Amino acid sequence: MKKITTAMLLLALGAVAPAAQAAGNIDCELRYNLSGWSAFYKTAEGTGTISCDNGTSFPVKITAKGGGLTVGRTTITDGRGKFTGAYSLNDLVGTYAAAEVHASASRATDAQVMTKGDVSLALAGTGRGWSLGVGFGKFVIERR
Repeated sequence: MKKITTAMLLLALGAVAPAAQAAGNIDCELRYNLSGWSAFYKTAEGTGTISCDNGTSFPVKITAKGGGLTVGRTTITDGRGKFTGAYSLNDLVGTYAAAEVHASASRATDAQVMTKGDVSLALAGTGRGWSLGVGFGKFVIERR
């Protein structure tokens, strides 16, 4: 009887481990507001909320810093981002590498794709301001 119980326990444990891996990617979205300026050096700050298809939601702080041939001042409101390649909520926060080309006058539009290891984040948003340039840098998402 002891051997059967041990065998059943091992089978149960073996069934649980692959189930966690088989769960695959989580489907999450970022809604954000971001405001910043650039004059060769680019900086922006904002806040947002990450929501996932499993019902999880949490507030985040966003900072973006970088440089390049860039000048301007913009405010993005009600921006949206889509994460791909994440397996857990911890995969979503951290520092992403970013590169962008931007040009706007009066009405600002922002669209860029950035990566952090296997996780990618595609951003799109509209707002107001003016900008012109080519920039690179980092985009940091932290829990609030």
